[in-house]
Amino acid sequence: MSIASHEDAARSAHAAWQKSVAGVLAKSRRVEVADLPADPEHLLDSTTYDAITVSPLYTAFDERPEGPLPGQFPYVRGRDPHRDVNAGWKVCTRHGSTARDAADGDASVLNTQILDSLSNGTSALWLAVGGHGVDPTVLPEALRGVFLELAPLTIDAREDVSAAAASLFSILDSADIDDRAAVDIRLGVSTLTAQLGGTATIEMTEALELVHESIGRAETIRTITVDGTVFHNLGAGDAQELGASIAAGLEYVRSMTNAGVGISDALRQIEFRFAATDDQFQTIAKFRAARTLWARVAQVCGSSEAGDAPQHAVTSEAMMSQRDPWVNMLRTTLASFGAGVGGADSVTVLPFDAALHGGAAGVSKTFAARIARNTQLLLLEEAHLGRVLDPGAGSWYIEDLTAAVAAKAWEFFRTVEASGGFRAAVDDGSLVAAIEKTRAERDSDIAHRLTPLTGVNEFPNLAEAPLTPEQTAQQGSAAVYRYGRAFEALRDRSDAFLAEHDSRPTVLLIPLGSVAEHNVRTTFASNLMASGGIEAVNPGPLTVDGIAAAVESFQAAVAVVCGTDKRYADEASTAVDAARAAGVSRVLLAGPEKIFAGIEGTSRPDGFLTAKVDAIAVLTELLDTLGAKK
Repeated sequence: MSIASHEDAARSAHAAWQKSVAGVLAKSRRVEVADLPADPEHLLDSTTYDAITVSPLYTAFDERPEGPLPGQFPYVRGRDPHRDVNAGWKVCTRHGSTARDAADGDASVLNTQILDSLSNGTSALWLAVGGHGVDPTVLPEALRGVFLELAPLTIDAREDVSAAAASLFSILDSADIDDRAAVDIRLGVSTLTAQLGGTATIEMTEALELVHESIGRAETIRTITVDGTVFHNLGAGDAQELGASIAAGLEYVRSMTNAGVGISDALRQIEFRFAATDDQFQTIAKFRAARTLWARVAQVCGSSEAGDAPQHAVTSEAMMSQRDPWVNMLRTTLASFGAGVGGADSVTVLPFDAALHGGAAGVSKTFAARIARNTQLLLLEEAHLGRVLDPGAGSWYIEDLTAAVAAKAWEFFRTVEASGGFRAAVDDGSLVAAIEKTRAERDSDIAHRLTPLTGVNEFPNLAEAPLTPEQTAQQGSAAVYRYGRAFEALRDRSDAFLAEHDSRPTVLLIPLGSVAEHNVRTTFASNLMASGGIEAVNPGPLTVDGIAAAVESFQAAVAVVCGTDKRYADEASTAVDAARAAGVSRVLLAGPEKIFAGIEGTSRPDGFLTAKVDAIAVLTELLDTLGAKK
């Protein structure tokens, strides 16, 4: 078949698919096919928080030219062409944090934990040092028996980083290491981003002193970590996170070169840390796009070969839920999959109960850490995802999404630069304001349940054990706007009500007609109520005459009428009247308001529950009515 014939066949097949799409959409929308646009599939387009349009299907018509191989500029396919395909990306685990670490500053116990982790699949270490971790002076004991030329080490020492670096360099100076260039150390200095994250740090002058010291050493040491997770935790979209990170990275480069550091050396002092979410395709594209962006910066700076900064992926803190935390195992699996396939050099999976201060009740730190570590090991050693470099290459969707994310991120980066650079954009509030706008949009989608959070605003488990105030308390000073925080605040009110009254806030369902008639809406209403910590009592099918007895039996102050639109036409007004006469103070109806068009007075429900309601507003008002304290 000739190329022209092949293209004609492809266009014919695409047209046939469009015709099928039009038929389905016309039927679902109850319109004629002729009323739909010529390209009806675009009615199924979705838009990300970065205003990127995602099509329902990608075909050969979306094909892009093949990019350079891994290890070649612009590094979209990976920075390391020689990565060990038997090992894949580095499995990085965090140790030493006193917030929930059994070591609690004891270097010998911490050493045992680190060695155990390394012997069970960990291949890179992330160590908390200083005021929120192990004391810098005991690093020799904590790292005893660790071969630093085999396991890359990142430290998080914040304001104590100089002392930590001095201790670490002393260890290296006394160690017998044949290939010192193989020692990979990240000092984790995050001077520019720490302020937004609410964490302590060092001034730029001190950071530059560490840069000069690091450059002079034989080991591979990167002083600066551009921590993009800070922007993500504030609510940034993926392109915003990348754009802000690139702007911060460039600000660091400027500071280093102004201090006399050569451009190549400056670029090689930087690593990036990004958040990985449970949207695996967005995550894949995000890490690929990030490498392209930084490579472009390096190219403009005149040092393309130094534009291959390593990437450390950390599963998103913002996506983690306090309620039904076991679901977080699924979220972090998708996130680590996306980061690994997207080419991250190392990946840290947070424990599934990381959103709970002290962890989930009855769950040991060891168990949570093992699950987090084994999540990656399953992907690497059983699914063999590390055996292929950039497996997403050539996918029409992934390639298109990568380019779109990169374009939007570059646009945001240029906006930051137009404000005078990263520092200026932070100081004038424009950077945070842009992120807050995205956060508000996401919060609205979650409140309206357009964005489902399993176990939180969809399919909540109201029977799970209540959480203590200590578990739900804000952890440290880090600013993390978790996606489910508004719904979980309602659940906290319900838990407090349960502790005081030995029962949860309750509403009565008034199912009209047979189970087949009301089941869809009673299920919807029960799920909605449970997402706010409110128990929906279903007495079974009720006639209008049986409503009074049900209200009296359950002492209901709030009721929700559930049934079909046809049943509502005959009985809804009477049911509302009967509920009010029985003493119900607030009557809602599961269904659209149009059913009661023209009906006013007491026969009209006080509210209408549909899939489009602001669930946070509705549930907050109901908890107020039911006496749950704020």
